[in-house]
Amino acid sequence: MIDKTLTILLAGGVGSRLHPLTEDRAKPAVPYGGKYRIIDFTLSNCLHSGLRRVLVLTQYKSHSLQKHLRDGWSIFNPELHEYITPVPPQMRMGRNWYCGTADAIYQNLYLLERSEADFVLVLSGDHIYRMDYLSMLEFHRERHADATVACMEVPLDEGRSFGIMETNASHQIVDFQEKPHDPRPLADDPARALASMGIYVFSLPLLCELLRKDHSDELSTHDFGKDLLPKLIHSHTVAAYRFGGERGRVSCDRYWRDVGTIDAYFQSNMDLLEPSPPINLYQPNWPIRTYEPQVPPARTIPGPTGKQGELTNSMLASGVVIEGGSVKYSILSCNVRIEESACVECSILFEGVTVGSGAQLRNCIVDKFVQIPAGVRIGFDAAKDAEHFAVSEGGVVVIPKQFRFESI
Repeated sequence: MIDKTLTILLAGGVGSRLHPLTEDRAKPAVPYGGKYRIIDFTLSNCLHSGLRRVLVLTQYKSHSLQKHLRDGWSIFNPELHEYITPVPPQMRMGRNWYCGTADAIYQNLYLLERSEADFVLVLSGDHIYRMDYLSMLEFHRERHADATVACMEVPLDEGRSFGIMETNASHQIVDFQEKPHDPRPLADDPARALASMGIYVFSLPLLCELLRKDHSDELSTHDFGKDLLPKLIHSHTVAAYRFGGERGRVSCDRYWRDVGTIDAYFQSNMDLLEPSPPINLYQPNWPIRTYEPQVPPARTIPGPTGKQGELTNSMLASGVVIEGGSVKYSILSCNVRIEESACVECSILFEGVTVGSGAQLRNCIVDKFVQIPAGVRIGFDAAKDAEHFAVSEGGVVVIPKQFRFESI
């Protein structure tokens, strides 16, 4: 079945709610966890699930993403018909960019039709989770479904942000509503609802037929959740696959996060620092693959006055140097430097950041190659921070890439 599956990974969203982290990069290319990119989680799931034919549909600000795919994911053998291939809009169906999740695939119908696949697995490149897609594909085949939607339980008050479904005793979806104002609760748990994860399996002929019909519908927004699925459940067998039923190949932590806002992104990173993290990055048979530059190991060294560095419950990538500074409950990417008496607390620092002597950071995200001047305090006065930086609803201060402090 794996050999007859084509995987399409949607990675072209604007990611406006993650601004300014998406000022110069696509959302799936945003760094995560000190060494990864967000898309690495979905691609690692593909790798460990045995999927070897992956089309990554890119669009907005895709250079960083395509560079990462080249450097970290050129791992398959094209002579064996294996590939991870970025596919930007080629305007084969008109003069428009991708306009909706379904339209993005419709514009590449020729790739589907020449793939010789029987099944199409549709994924999103901007969520943090681990999942064995093979189990979902097997479930799809065993149920003789025309389409299958991966789903998970969410608190009822969060249901407005998801596609909410109702199923019968045979796991068949009998009702689907995209982001309803009043989500329908589970029959056995009135406090929870069954939500779509935006992961779909289709038989290839059916998907091609659906996409052509959708394209000809002038009233359609060309979105799977809004347009295709609500119609499909009334004419075909659409099954619901419960996330976490991966049959033992990957630990069932059931961790899935949409890191589409600054606060959600920040919290998901902080989740990694829990004594027992809700997502286990250390499972040896399901590692998250990425590209890593060739830099030396992280280390702590005394500062110029002999002050020793301090490190408390933090994650450090290669090349980090703590030179007499203090790092607490933080995530530091490669080649970060913390100078003497500087204090970094509850923060995320991207590649190449330097925190000057005596500077203090709290609840910050600092993008690449920022030089924090000595003695600066950020994250302690929200009103003052908001004069120069983006501050989230949760109070997280975001310092954009290569920001120059001389300008303030």
